Amino acid sequence: MALGDWESCSGSGLVFSWLGMNAAVRAVVRMGIYVGAKVYFIREGYQGMVDGGEENIKEASWESVSSMLQMGGTVIGSARCKEFRSHEGRLKAAHNLVQRGITNLCVIGGDGSLTGANLFREEWSGLLEELVQQGLIDEDAVQKYSALHIVGMVGSIDNDFCGTDMTIGTDSALHRIIEVVDAIMTTAQSHQRTFVLEVMGRHCGYLALVSALACGADWVLIPEMPPEDGWEEKINPLTSLLTVIINALSLSSSLCFLVVRCLGFDTRVTILGHVQRGGTPSAFDRILASRMGVEAVIALLETTANTPACVVSLCGNQAVRLPLMECVQMVGRQEYCSQDKATSFPFLSNCRSFENNLKTYKLLAHRKLESELPHSNFNIAVLNVGAPAAGMNAAVRSAVRVGISEGHKMFAVNDGFEGFYKGQIKEIKWADVGGWTGQGGSLLGTKRTLPAKHVEKIAEQMRAHNINALLVIGGFEAYLGLMELLEARSSYEEFCIPMCMLPATISNNVPGTDLSIGADTALNSIVETCDRIKQSASGTKRRVFIIETMGGYCGYLASVGGLAAGADAAYIYEEPFDIRDLQSNVEHLTEKMKGAIQRGLVLRNENSNENYTTDFIYQLYSEEGRGVFDCRKNVLGHMQQGGAPSPFDRNFGTKISAKAMLWLTKKMNETFRQGRVFANTEDTCCLLGMRRRALVFQPVVQLKDETDFVHRIPKEQWWLKLRPLMKILAKYKTSYDVSDSGQLEHVVRNIRPKESDASGAM
Repeated sequence: MALGDWESCSGSGLVFSWLGMNAAVRAVVRMGIYVGAKVYFIREGYQGMVDGGEENIKEASWESVSSMLQMGGTVIGSARCKEFRSHEGRLKAAHNLVQRGITNLCVIGGDGSLTGANLFREEWSGLLEELVQQGLIDEDAVQKYSALHIVGMVGSIDNDFCGTDMTIGTDSALHRIIEVVDAIMTTAQSHQRTFVLEVMGRHCGYLALVSALACGADWVLIPEMPPEDGWEEKINPLTSLLTVIINALSLSSSLCFLVVRCLGFDTRVTILGHVQRGGTPSAFDRILASRMGVEAVIALLETTANTPACVVSLCGNQAVRLPLMECVQMVGRQEYCSQDKATSFPFLSNCRSFENNLKTYKLLAHRKLESELPHSNFNIAVLNVGAPAAGMNAAVRSAVRVGISEGHKMFAVNDGFEGFYKGQIKEIKWADVGGWTGQGGSLLGTKRTLPAKHVEKIAEQMRAHNINALLVIGGFEAYLGLMELLEARSSYEEFCIPMCMLPATISNNVPGTDLSIGADTALNSIVETCDRIKQSASGTKRRVFIIETMGGYCGYLASVGGLAAGADAAYIYEEPFDIRDLQSNVEHLTEKMKGAIQRGLVLRNENSNENYTTDFIYQLYSEEGRGVFDCRKNVLGHMQQGGAPSPFDRNFGTKISAKAMLWLTKKMNETFRQGRVFANTEDTCCLLGMRRRALVFQPVVQLKDETDFVHRIPKEQWWLKLRPLMKILAKYKTSYDVSDSGQLEHVVRNIRPKESDASGAM
């Protein structure tokens, strides 16, 4: 059923409480108004609900949430409220809500705020009875407002709430940390210094762990894995200079003293503090918060008197709903059992993804001694193919170090398949990839050359270096190249080896995966530029900006970037448009500009239409908007490919590369016969991609039917379902398909894998 068809929700109230990301505030307000509900702000969290009054509980309008996507913090304020913890305080809050006919709460906060909201819901009928006894409301009000419905969204930079892969605000905090770490790395290397960096998360090590994974920190200390007795002595054997130690245990001074005393290294301490809570939200957080905000409204509309309070969350790339109290009860009640000790301690971090990150960090941070490495005679080659994408270097580093940890000999191929047939192949060691995670582009070099015309020479090189497996990192050219190597198996036995591809392209146009390495960095570049462009118009007359993005025929960057930047329209190839659509968009913007809206933003994918070019759209908007608004245009170009990789791309590239290497190891062992690897089945030539909730290995030959080879895009693309969301938030009258919205599920407890089961942890 389309959301636009629902008419039964008029008069409902939606309320915010506690910490709220502004993108979530904007999404709930506009989606609520879209479905015909009255939407209220409650300022300063539960304090505003208890105090009441026009200033604290105020009806929101469409315009009241304009120009807030790029703002950090929460524009409606948040505050801790002791009074709400008392029965009397909750009684006051109930009275204030009933006075305004509010029976639906959307609460954005942590486990404390959400637990308080659930208690409020459970007491609701009793509170109404008390209000009747005190003569503050009548029996009709009790009948009319008999049930209180609650939906929660988790806002926490610590990512410490069980049931969701990522909480609102975490990715932005990681951006702040990585910005600092990248800056510190340069001075640490220049001055031969060690830096101890303290991040937030005294009860949860997610920020510290993922930051360490994303920047290649030499050491990380987290509460889930506190230092063992005598851990200080383990630093002594390290002969190389420690660059960065990330600490979430408030031990910075002790660590600094230890490094100086034991190793004699010049050491400095940097404590980030509340820097991690501020700044502009990342593209990921804006998209996550917008999706969760809309999902929260849909969940409220679908609630009944028997529906438990729920939390909308993220699992993989899928929105889900989980019972609120099941999630709260899991936080802090899991146990992380040490393999070395018979003791256990609280495992406070995210149930779904923390263990994966921890295992991956252990694989990559410290090289095992030669005596500890498994014995292997396998050689694996890794190469980048196609256009460069931020995060490629992190993937290569991960592949090299996991491969060496598995006992393999790793070979790097420069300049893709072109370098392969020219013999630009050399062994690459553990130390060779140090410091690669934070560097953009492709340090191995990359070309768009396909292998079909050079298979004989490539086969010669593989024979000369005895290559037993191949890891290809790249975009659509890598996908085509892998299929060509698969076809060459019938003529050259050298290609009868396990082969795996990791999708890495800013266009996100590879079939078989929802996300590609590099796309998040490109989105952040687009969103940051759009923020600056819109800010340039502040204080001027009404203005509309026409922005052209990259992506070939794939409209991912334009559509998802438009959602994150608050665009009014995004023109893409996948959704054909004509002059009537353009005229309708101009009229829509003209109408908005006559009101309180001062700026408009329109994105266009570079190949969206060969006739309706960026220049044409700019001229059309300029002419038709004459007297109401003026126009400016900007072609973003290759700036979308550059820059340091985002924390998401570093982490994503690192984890899927590690998983791919473990898969290649498994396949080589399975296909080793008579002194050689021989793999000629479809399932030994795969693409590793994110599909909704899971990372999946898919034979490339099975992806042919899913591919539009002419336009180099998948035939079906998940993000197209986000386009109606962008239109709704831009005040267009359109329908919204709720068939893909989250359904109420239950929290499944994670079973900790054994220490040796690295593949299971990935």
